[in-house]
Amino acid sequence: MPPRRLLGQILKEAGLIHEGIVQEALQAQREKGGRIGEILVAMRAVEPADVARALAAQAGLSFHDLAAVPPQPEAIGRLDLASARAFGVLPVQLAGKVLTVAIADPANAAMLPDLGFTTGCEIRGVFAEAALIQQGLDKYYREEAGQQQQRMHQLVQELQQQGGKIDLEDKAAMAKAAPVVKLLNFILYQAIRDKASDVHLEPFESEFKIRYRIDGSLFELEAPPPHLAEALIARVKKMADLDIAETRLPQDGRIELNVGGRSVDLRVSTLPTMFGESTVMRILDRSVVSLNLDNLGLVAEAKAHLRRFVDLPHGIVLVTGPTGSGKTTTLYAMLNEANKEDVKIITVEDPVEYDLEGIVQIPVNDEIDVTYARVLRTILRQDPDVILVGEIRDRETAQTAIEASLTGHLVFSTLHTNDAASAVTRLVDIGIEPFLLTATVQGILAQRLVRRICNECKAFYEPTDEVLARLGLPAAQVVGRKFAHGKGCQACNFTGYRGRMAITEIMDFDDRLRELVLAGASTSTLHAAAVENGLATLRESGLRAVFDGLSSVEEIVRETGWS
Repeated sequence: MPPRRLLGQILKEAGLIHEGIVQEALQAQREKGGRIGEILVAMRAVEPADVARALAAQAGLSFHDLAAVPPQPEAIGRLDLASARAFGVLPVQLAGKVLTVAIADPANAAMLPDLGFTTGCEIRGVFAEAALIQQGLDKYYREEAGQQQQRMHQLVQELQQQGGKIDLEDKAAMAKAAPVVKLLNFILYQAIRDKASDVHLEPFESEFKIRYRIDGSLFELEAPPPHLAEALIARVKKMADLDIAETRLPQDGRIELNVGGRSVDLRVSTLPTMFGESTVMRILDRSVVSLNLDNLGLVAEAKAHLRRFVDLPHGIVLVTGPTGSGKTTTLYAMLNEANKEDVKIITVEDPVEYDLEGIVQIPVNDEIDVTYARVLRTILRQDPDVILVGEIRDRETAQTAIEASLTGHLVFSTLHTNDAASAVTRLVDIGIEPFLLTATVQGILAQRLVRRICNECKAFYEPTDEVLARLGLPAAQVVGRKFAHGKGCQACNFTGYRGRMAITEIMDFDDRLRELVLAGASTSTLHAAAVENGLATLRESGLRAVFDGLSSVEEIVRETGWS
């Protein structure tokens, strides 16, 4: 197979740019990340159509000029809204049984056969400008919010009506059945559009539940009859390249999609239950997660604190909190701050959640003994400056991380504890000597994610004395302040919340804390000493969000409890 031609080389051969422009774009890519084509367009070196033509040539596909040749109505009518939106493709031409669809990313070419199951046509891919494809989708595939539930109901009915024609004994046939493909495409499209973090497919004895997790809370959708759950789950497993016939063992896989010009990863996990396979798809959409400290919703003091950690020459910085508290996102944002030309960064993760430009990322694989501890020992021979350990799970991993910090490396990692002070106790419990902790740990960040109040329906109110008493707040502290809540509107799916923000507590290791750790002090003693030293607790960080009208009392209480 000939080597893949570089986009810059193709544009140079077309006489559109010269080598100096290519090098300038590559430098910008190293500094800020992004795709080389988008960078060249931003530099005004080429037009978007030039990049689309070059991408077509790179992938060996034809280029379709949507500005000159608009889509045929019969082609549009052949592909349903959910499939077009979920895969980010625009049908442009129908000739007999051959449907031509426009794509804007080479990754989308891999899923073209899937569209054949949906349409009953042979699919031919062509390249077109991403912006024009998006305009076409907005023009030809629009659906009002009120129609979404109706559309879901229609798809469920279609699947139920054709259930008799689907061979429930033939899992491969089920996975390819057009109504199954359409329904799953709609579920994925709606989840990605609504910025869900997870999709749950849960079979029970007498029902089949489909639920999305949005901003940390689960919402249930209308689902097909329980006897057809197997067909939907088989379709998910086929897309994730899992063994459809194996239903007795847990399986893990991934699905790569390109939606609206952005790459979306789905991490698939299946788990056998009494009534079928419980299947969860975690949606990793980089456009939703901002890997930048300035966009995490942190207060100015917290951002400055984390930047000081990033600039440390050596030591260990820990981020702690329960599952789903945003630990990995915060660490990635800190790594992006440290990611400079003169700094080598290596990560070991389970799994690697997002690709970070210019950073060496290593996935853990316990099946072949690629463990945290083993990879860490090898990493030290790769001459890194900064190391990220996805999670400290055991004494061996913790010990190796400490050894790395003692030899002049800056190490970031996570722990599952409730607050910053508990992280110290946790490390001692797994067998780390206190004197090693005092020599290496520089700081501990504990965080939680709370939902933001929707700006479209935000309303203010005076807190009652009962609420203030339960929060442990004297009335004098809130004089003149109003608390906020969301009334619920279409923009936030009538939840009153839209998006999330982090509340934090950051513990600096000073001499006083080090003395207490060496003396074997309890978690409460360490916490009290940190508060005396100026630690703003999770509760105080949460109350600040309430005072600023960013989150509600209920959200802060849900994450930190009543006083």
